[in-house]
Amino acid sequence: MNNRDIRRKFGQNYLSDPAIIFEMGQSISPNKGDNFLEIGPGMGALTDTLNLSGINIKAIDVDKNNVEFLSKKFNGPASFEFIQDDILKTSLEFLKGRRYRVVGNLPYNISTQIILMFSNWHEDIRDMHFLVQKEVAEKISGNVGTKNWGKLSIKLSAFYNTQILFNVPPESFDIKPKVDSSFIRLSPKKIIDIDIVLKKKFYEVVDMSFSSRRKNIRNNLKKVALNWDELEIDSNLRPEDVSLEEYLKLAKALKE
Repeated sequence: MNNRDIRRKFGQNYLSDPAIIFEMGQSISPNKGDNFLEIGPGMGALTDTLNLSGINIKAIDVDKNNVEFLSKKFNGPASFEFIQDDILKTSLEFLKGRRYRVVGNLPYNISTQIILMFSNWHEDIRDMHFLVQKEVAEKISGNVGTKNWGKLSIKLSAFYNTQILFNVPPESFDIKPKVDSSFIRLSPKKIIDIDIVLKKKFYEVVDMSFSSRRKNIRNNLKKVALNWDELEIDSNLRPEDVSLEEYLKLAKALKE
C-alpha cells in the first residue's frame, strides 16, 4: 500500500496554504498556559501555529508514520506529547479538570462522530476549533426552522455554541478534496442542566423525531406516551421546526 492509499484510508488531506494556516492560528489565538489536544496533526501544519513557549500540546494521530515524523520535527518551545491511537477509541480521562482546547483538521469520514463524542466532555473543554467539510459545518451550526436544523445541530446545541469562522477551498490542501471545507468554533455553554439519563432520553427523542422529516413530530413520536396538551408543544410541527427547549421538554417527559 503506497502513501496515497494509506492517506485515503485514514481520510487524510493535509493543509498546504500558508495563508489559511495562518488564519486558523489567528482564530485559535493560543496563549501561554493553554493545554491543547490536537486530533490528526498530520505533518504538523496546524501544530506549528500552536508551538509557543508555555503551551502544552497533546497530539493524537492514527498514523504511526506521522507520529514518528512529528516527534522528530518538534522539540519546543511548546511542550509536546505525540500519541499513535484512534481518537474514537482512546481514553479521554486526561481531559478532566484541565480545561483543554481541542483543535484539528478532522478526517471527513468520522468528523461528526468525533465532535459528538465531545458532548461528554463539555465541562472540561474551553473551546474547540475544527476544519470539517462545509456541508457538515452547516449542519452543525443549523438554526431552528431551517433545513440544517437536524439531529447533529440539535444534539450539539444542547452543549455548545457553534460558529462557522471561514470557508476553505479545495486548493488549500496538498491533495484536493472534492468538497469545500469550513473552519468552525464550538464553545461550551455556561449553564447546562442535563444529566446522563436526560442526555440519553434527549438523544433518543431527537433520533425518533427525525425518523421522517415529512411527518409531524406527533407521528414520529407515536410510539411514546406523551401528553401534548400538558407539554404545550404544537404536535403538528415538523421536526426541523421544534426548538432545542422543546426537545429537552420532550426528553424530560420521557425521563419521568
